[in-house]
Amino acid sequence: MQNKEVQFVDIGLTDYQETWDLQEKLLDHIAQIKLRNRRESLTDETPNFLLFCEHPHVYTLGKSGDESHLLMQEPFLENIGARFYRINRGGDITYHGPGQLVGYPILDLENFYTDIHLYLRMLEEAIILTCQDYGLVAGRIEGLTGVWIDPESDHARKICALGVKASRWISMHGFALNVNTDLTYFGHIVPCGIATRGVTSLQQELGHEMNIDEVKSKVLSHLTQLFEWKLKHVSRETLPNPINQ
Repeated sequence: MQNKEVQFVDIGLTDYQETWDLQEKLLDHIAQIKLRNRRESLTDETPNFLLFCEHPHVYTLGKSGDESHLLMQEPFLENIGARFYRINRGGDITYHGPGQLVGYPILDLENFYTDIHLYLRMLEEAIILTCQDYGLVAGRIEGLTGVWIDPESDHARKICALGVKASRWISMHGFALNVNTDLTYFGHIVPCGIATRGVTSLQQELGHEMNIDEVKSKVLSHLTQLFEWKLKHVSRETLPNPINQ
């Protein structure tokens, strides 16, 4: 039986490594249930989770990324208060920082559909609809992942990056929407390995600082409608910890 309930928690400004570890724990929790179901011929429901957060300044490089797209050395990273991680999602290099909405769905995709490309398009669509809520022309560029402002123009600029991983049809990592992001930090990388396109934010496009809680609410609403899931707000303390099982 498919479980459409998604446990949602906004964990706020949180260290990247800490959040990565939390994702791994939640993925492992789901995987343990799936394996036990197969091994013991059970039909226990598998849970789904969604984390919203912001990160302190950090650059992350996907497993197929090119490290030369990080345009600085370790001492300069320290000078600007940033860290660097090589991680296990798809995609190239990107930046996370305060004022950016990062969403991590840890879903058993067998509860929804086993199609990674459709999954990515649905995440993109939630961001496209959110941008449209603010009167912006947003969309996709063929052959590229993510969401772009004025995608059909010569001045298309990226407002949301996506990078995911799936193991046993369980997703992790996700999307990063620039809301009030300090875009100067993107100047130290080749964002997503694309040198010919710029980046932007809701603040940059609309000319004023955004209420990030309002943006979160819009993104969450669109995700809920697109995936047709039942959202359950929970606290971080109630999330499962497989280490203690």
